Amino acid sequence: MNETIADWLSDGPLLLDGGLATSLCPAPGRPAVLWNMSAPEAVLRLHAEFAAAGSDVVLTNSFGANRFALARCGADVDAAAVNRRAAELARAAVRKGVLVFGAIGPTGASPAKGEVSRREQYLAFVEQARALADAGVDGLVIETMTDPAELREAVRAAKTTAAPVAACMTFGAGEEHDLTPSGVTVEEAAGILLDEGADIVGANCGVGVKGFLSVCRRLRAACRLPIWMKPSAGLPRVVGDKLLYDQSPEEFADAAAELVGAGASFVGGCCGTTPAYIAELRKRLGRAFRRS
Repeated sequence: MNETIADWLSDGPLLLDGGLATSLCPAPGRPAVLWNMSAPEAVLRLHAEFAAAGSDVVLTNSFGANRFALARCGADVDAAAVNRRAAELARAAVRKGVLVFGAIGPTGASPAKGEVSRREQYLAFVEQARALADAGVDGLVIETMTDPAELREAVRAAKTTAAPVAACMTFGAGEEHDLTPSGVTVEEAAGILLDEGADIVGANCGVGVKGFLSVCRRLRAACRLPIWMKPSAGLPRVVGDKLLYDQSPEEFADAAAELVGAGASFVGGCCGTTPAYIAELRKRLGRAFRRS
């Protein structure tokens, strides 16, 4: 295990934060990443609320901050500047001892459709990863990947920095909710991440906590790296101009707490999980988690 990560985990598993984008922008289609520039005080406040709820690790508001995702939402902004700002806001919002991981998501552009080449994907990820690392994040996390080829490019790009790299695929397809939308199994995902040199492996988002327990156990059986688990609060309903999640903080925390026993070293929430969800998870796990 990476020595830095081993030191972080020396006192036990770490509690992650919740869903940044869905907490900032409950309306679908509004890119939360632009709030780094237009409403930084809201981003600062949310990071601080997650830390106050008990998070040992907060993620930067940079999930959709690669050049292709930014262009798709019509943002005329410099990708590197958005990522640096995201890192600065996260760091400024939390107390000393809380780790900051730079979040990297898919490009949303398809090589199969001729929208982007693999080389262009890689260079976009390099630009984002280096901007986050240069701004002083403690680690990088690649999230919500469903395409194994794009996952490889993202991990390779992140590994051009000195930051520890966590990498996650999104499962939820299949009868057991244990396949990615492209049909990748848990074991195949673990193999890809091991091949590319990820320091932490895991899963995020998906259809909710259901299925994550099995995914966690299978990742633990497939490798000895630390496991990162960040499930969503289920699938949302669109009500008016908002996305609503029916799983309560208590229901989410009851299920997510079981992931530690299944081998997870990092546990938190994804879409639909607010600071209230993280506070409930902290209550369930108590001293099982380090408290900085």
